[in-house]
This record gives sequence, structure tokens and C-alpha cells, in this order.
Amino acid sequence: MVTPPGGSEPRDDAAPTTLAAVPDRPTAESAGLHRRAISFVLPAYNEEGNIERAIESVVDVARRYCSAFEVIVVDDGSADRTAELVTEAATRYPEVQLARHARNRGYGEALRTGFLRARLDFVFFTDADNQFDMEELALLLPWADRVDVVAGYRRNRQDTAMRRLNAWAWNRLVRVLFYVPVRDIDCAFKLFRRDAVVELDIESVGAMVNTEVMVKLGRTGKTVVEVGVTHLPRTAGTARGAKLSVIAKALTEVWQMYDRLTQLGPDSAPVPRAPRP
Repeated sequence: MVTPPGGSEPRDDAAPTTLAAVPDRPTAESAGLHRRAISFVLPAYNEEGNIERAIESVVDVARRYCSAFEVIVVDDGSADRTAELVTEAATRYPEVQLARHARNRGYGEALRTGFLRARLDFVFFTDADNQFDMEELALLLPWADRVDVVAGYRRNRQDTAMRRLNAWAWNRLVRVLFYVPVRDIDCAFKLFRRDAVVELDIESVGAMVNTEVMVKLGRTGKTVVEVGVTHLPRTAGTARGAKLSVIAKALTEVWQMYDRLTQLGPDSAPVPRAPRP
């Protein structure tokens, strides 16, 4: 973790207050931000009800805040029209590209595919369920040149009571077992320097992936700052994080990864492996 110059914690309300005073739709210049080249990674599984709006919101924000950008949608073996809708969006937005898994491999594999395809200076990822306000990318950008990772945390989580309970238990578990440098490990609103994530050998295929990524980055000396972001209720599609099969897979991966992550230190950074076919 790092803090701003002067030693105080970053203020969650500073950027929204600034943006609210800007007429019409803010741009990087009007918000006093430096434009950056960003690869946006959106893992998606059966998100036909969300994917078009998700792409449009990313493209709209990226055109105003980025010097260059690409949008990589990773369709993780969807059985609905997700891939078809991404292909149609790519005809309207040349920056959009589809990476498609022939079968459902899991959230970790979808992130890994997207990270490996990313080519620009920074990599941002968010889910395709529209539960984050892409305008709040502006809250992360001021930190981009100071740290390796800008990690969002949900200030007001908009999930069911069961999902919030599961998230609380999961965060407590991984904090007991590992050094986790953030308070909201699974928040899908993160900005990375690309040279930080290309070094990672992501092994998890399920919900353990966020923990693996952040633990490996933290244990190899990468700097992290947290920024509070708005969480929105899901309005389409189905959340899968509370399924027993998802929870069981995550717990299995915790057991499988425990020795490797707890023994990882500054002199044992993981070596990248070749992309999977």
C-alpha cells in the first residue's frame, strides 16, 4: 500500500466532487488528467443482457480519457448470444476484439487470456455485468504513474445478503492464510501497469484468481493503492459467485495454492509460461 504525498490516505470523495463541477461529459483535459494507453479486459460468461451496454460504456469513457485503447472481451464459453453481440459491436467500434473460449474454463482463465492479449501500457479489468460506473476510471487514473496497481474497493456493495456474507467470509479466510494487500480482494475494478501483470503466471481458474494475482504482486514488491468506487446492483443476467460449485472450486484452489503463495518472496517471482492454446 502507498499513501499520497504528505502521508494521508487517499480521499474517496475528492475525484467525484471535482468531476461533478465539470459541465457536460468530462474529458481527461477537463478533469486535469493525463491521457494513457489502456487495454480494457472484460471477462464475460452468458452476459447477453449486459454485454452491449458494458462495451458502450467502456468505449465512451476510453475515448475521453485515453490516448489509445483496446477493449478485449473474453467470452468464456457462453451458451447464449454473448459472443455474437461482441462480434456485432466490433463492427461499430474497431477497438473491440473478441477472445473466445470454446468451453467454459473459469474466471481465472478468462482473465489470463485477456491479460496475455493486452498490448498497451496499462491493463484495466472489470466484469461485463455493469455493476461499476466506468466514469470512475477517473478516480484511478491520478495514481497510474505512481504505483503498479490501483485497486478499487466497493464502498457500498449492492449484492444479496448471502453474497455479502460469502464475500466477508472469503476475505477473512484469505487474510488469515496469505498477505493480501487490499481490503476488497474480489473487486473487479482494477488498473495495472502492464509490465506488472505480464510477469504473472496465473494458475487459478476460478474465484481464487484475484487473491492469487494480488498476493503475487504484493509478495514480489509491487506497490498498491486502494480507491473507493461505487457498486451498482445487477440488472440483467445471473450472478454465479454464491453457487456451491464455485465456492467448492475456490476452496480447493486455496488448498492447492497455499504452499506456493506462502513461500513466495521478493527473490522468487513467478516465471511467465507460454499461452495456452
